[in-house]
Amino acid sequence: MIDLRSDTVTRPTADMRMAMANAEVGDDVYQEDLTVHKLEETAAQMLGKEAALLVTSGTQGNQVAVLAQVRAGDEVIAEADAHIFYYEVGAIAALAGAQTRTIAGVRGQMSLAAIGAAIRGENIHYPRTALICLENTHNRAGGAILPVAYMQSVHELAHAHGVPVHLDGARLFHAAVATGTPIADFAAAADTVQICLSKGLGAPIGSLLLGTRELIERARKWRKMLGGGMRQAGVIAAPGLIALTQMVDRLAQDHEKARRLAAGLAEIRGLTLDPALVETNIVIADVSGLALSPAAFLARLAECGVLATEFGAGTVRFVTHFDVSDADVDKTLSAVQAAASA
Repeated sequence: MIDLRSDTVTRPTADMRMAMANAEVGDDVYQEDLTVHKLEETAAQMLGKEAALLVTSGTQGNQVAVLAQVRAGDEVIAEADAHIFYYEVGAIAALAGAQTRTIAGVRGQMSLAAIGAAIRGENIHYPRTALICLENTHNRAGGAILPVAYMQSVHELAHAHGVPVHLDGARLFHAAVATGTPIADFAAAADTVQICLSKGLGAPIGSLLLGTRELIERARKWRKMLGGGMRQAGVIAAPGLIALTQMVDRLAQDHEKARRLAAGLAEIRGLTLDPALVETNIVIADVSGLALSPAAFLARLAECGVLATEFGAGTVRFVTHFDVSDADVDKTLSAVQAAASA
């Protein structure tokens, strides 16, 4: 099967498996795992932050960032389709006791005017605006990139009101590679940043939260409370190091495959998409022009050897990644043509 459901389905490379087997380990709750230390220090240096914390997942990284900066009864501003709001099981409300105020954006970007209007003034009736969350690249916007200049403007606006900014940068390396911009430039426009090692970079598990040393120590305690304290975590950190040092530049190949896939899909009758909007490794196609439902289309596609995922409102998502070859793109286009015509 050609699996285009997500870039989370990649399998660790041979080098990653070897690194896992040979990793130097220690108890990370006691902060004695030297491989974890090396991973965290490497990530902090790459992103220009003081410190980093290894967490089990992007969701855990986002949520400990919220918990370290938000009090119960506060309000968090996020784009209406943001992962932290849409796909994290209501964790901001359930764990932090805060409410989310969403703003509909355009390709993941909330307007500065809308953000400014949403920041609460001092009033006994209002919750405190405690955090503004951005997502880059933006999943539900089709892997769209939030430009550094836009992020800097949000950061300046937020800080003018004394509000920190958190960046869900699960696919931030995609934005950096696609634009040729140092990833530290993106990270500089946020107070905390979460990056994922298993989306596109190929590691089997793990994300990192980055920020000031003081904030990371608060986040470490929240991670422990959430059951995220790990013992011999070097076996996780070792492939993460390879992800950061060997798997970043090759993301450009995934972007090229996504563009080629999008161009081919746009030629298939019943599918609608604009290939020019494909900036990274996510392709979203509107399949409402087919004479069958998205679910039925995906079932036929699976019979033809390709997996994709329903993405709501008559759309289907395809995600290119390390385990998808150029030949797989060609096979996928043939499979889609067959499924659409069946």
